Amino acid sequence: MLRGAPCRSGTRLRGMLTAGALPPGRSSWPSALRPATSAPSRATCAASRSPPTSPHGRREDAAPHVRPRPASPWATLCAAALLTGCSVREAPRQPPARPLALPAIDFTIQAGAFGDVENAIRLAQSLEQAGIEAFHFLGDDGLHRVRFGSFPSREQAVERAEALVAGGVIAAYHVVASRPQPWGDRAGLRDEIVRAALSFLGRPYRWGGADTAFDCSGLTMTAYRLNGLGLPRSSAEQFTLGEPVPAERLREADLVFFAIEARDRATHVGLYVGDGRFVHAPGRGKLVRVDSLSDGYYGHHFLSARSYLQ
Repeated sequence: MLRGAPCRSGTRLRGMLTAGALPPGRSSWPSALRPATSAPSRATCAASRSPPTSPHGRREDAAPHVRPRPASPWATLCAAALLTGCSVREAPRQPPARPLALPAIDFTIQAGAFGDVENAIRLAQSLEQAGIEAFHFLGDDGLHRVRFGSFPSREQAVERAEALVAGGVIAAYHVVASRPQPWGDRAGLRDEIVRAALSFLGRPYRWGGADTAFDCSGLTMTAYRLNGLGLPRSSAEQFTLGEPVPAERLREADLVFFAIEARDRATHVGLYVGDGRFVHAPGRGKLVRVDSLSDGYYGHHFLSARSYLQ
């Protein structure tokens, strides 16, 4: 008699679960191991075996057919484990979001605290003129601030800020740890990026170095940089760095690109917020708002989507 493979739970299957192959000393199968009528035909050789004979070598009449009871779910599960050679496994958990290709911003410099956004824009423009890429944002306290630079240590950020103070570029500053937690501990990173982008709803967004009244890529860049990810400034660069994502697999904080001014290249970008919607700075004289990807205009011009997080 064949010995069954061990199950992961510690029990063992005995025999080949065939009708007629019984352990020694038993006249019937235990109810939990009775074969199902629809069991695979791997062991359906009972009919091909020689009929039972008497002690004198004479053939005896076959026993009347007894319809087997259906196997219990546990017997079916164990049989499947035996035939496939593997045990039932739990589905893997969704890992925390991690950056795919974007550089991390460990420490950055923050300057200004303005009630009027125009003052924040002017400060950002002065930094741009000094060759420093800067962006402004609205804080939780309703004040507009400016951030710039990416430094691996707080000491390097302080050294750079002090030099700018000495040169009269900024008056005061604050060094911010843009990534206060390891990536593995930031399970809500996508939500944080979406929240940062939505904080600009109903306001015109203008990047410090831009002359127009809006900047779609500046909005997406700011949402990522506020969360310690160095997303580049232009929509073309953002499009190049991202990992392509099918529209049906979009997740919060992915970027959606549109070919509005050209047919085959990204000229407009928004940030996906879920439920088929995205937040963006739509155009000159318009406020930051949420639109639907199923909208006729944006659906027609939709080009592709990109992800920067696992």
